[in-house]
Amino acid sequence: MSKTIAISPGCLSGTVIAPPSKSAAHRALICAALAKGTSVISNIALSDDISATLAAVRMLGAEATVSDGNVTICSAGKRSPFCGENIFCNESGSTLRFLIPILLSFGGRFTVSGRGRLMQRPLDDYFQIFDQKGIQYELRGDKLQLEGTLLHGRFSLAGNVSSQYITGLLFALPLLSGDSEIVVTTPVESVGYIDMTLEMMKRFGVRVQAQKDYRYFYIPGNQTYQPQNTAVEGDYSQAAFYLVANELGSKVCVTGLSESSSQGDKEIVNMIERLKKDEPVHIVDVSQVPDLVPVLSVLAAKAKGITRIVGASRLRLKESDRLHAVCTELKKLGVLIKEENDALEICGESCFFSAVVDSHNDHRMAMALAIAATAAEGDVVICGADSVKKSYGNFWEKFAELGGAIHECQQPMETCFK
Repeated sequence: MSKTIAISPGCLSGTVIAPPSKSAAHRALICAALAKGTSVISNIALSDDISATLAAVRMLGAEATVSDGNVTICSAGKRSPFCGENIFCNESGSTLRFLIPILLSFGGRFTVSGRGRLMQRPLDDYFQIFDQKGIQYELRGDKLQLEGTLLHGRFSLAGNVSSQYITGLLFALPLLSGDSEIVVTTPVESVGYIDMTLEMMKRFGVRVQAQKDYRYFYIPGNQTYQPQNTAVEGDYSQAAFYLVANELGSKVCVTGLSESSSQGDKEIVNMIERLKKDEPVHIVDVSQVPDLVPVLSVLAAKAKGITRIVGASRLRLKESDRLHAVCTELKKLGVLIKEENDALEICGESCFFSAVVDSHNDHRMAMALAIAATAAEGDVVICGADSVKKSYGNFWEKFAELGGAIHECQQPMETCFK
């Protein structure tokens, strides 16, 4: 049975350190596993997604030791081909899409698997590459079986489905025996994540030539990742929940964020300022920052005027169909909101009513609903609250430390209300 909690309205107050960036942590752990030698990655939080990547790192043959938020990785570098191994990615899209090209760079026969919606999420661009490169694959339920070896050359893929495809190839292609090119056939979305990939690879000594618009990459082969000691920066996508809470009346000081960060989700700071303006209609394009949509929608429900969140088609391919989930749950709270194919339209200055809502097993939905609950007119019950473990395992503890009035519910739901 999933966890159900009730939150009574009330402002949050205090100081919180921004959780480590999950995106940066994935990238640092993978680069360290590909390097020959010992690397120490500091400021790591073992969410379910990061634990999945850490397990995959060990499957790559690296030794990984965790202690006090630090991960020490000892790796021999390039390993021998795989023979029948199963790499379990849990529900982590980053782990899955980053690891597939890397595993194929070693070659062999193996399986990648997951649970929840993971294996239903798009992999078609990889399948097209496999067809072109002679790699055998078969997707059955929650398991993808692969056999073959990735060879250097020219790779084409779309940029508007997931930047994770590009990152996966960028990690793997420098390991191959010859030079490679990546040609991106559509404008790239979530550019900030590619910036993070290139920065981390550079930190570990790997060179990539990229055009400014990221439609073309040249990747020299025969490169070697170099071991490094590096720290993971604070995460703007998680800090966004507290920053929005402040706009609803809370007073939370968020530390540990870098103003020079390449994280695309740093845009939440500018988005908050835009929604403060007294305008009849706010148009907010989230094509580069889709993860912000759940909490941004909570803010839009309290802002003046109408907010149109556009460029959001990829939200349907996340841990939940986030466009539908956001619309469904905010309606329960009393928000006037309309769902379109790739957009949301939200009427501002709404009141949040007491309601029973559902996370849709989506970590960002659960946290966004918690922030809405702080400004509600009565208790808000959140079903599936344990979904936060995917990215921010101690969110509820931090929420309570900041004064969040939270208690765990027992069935039936009605008993959760005071």
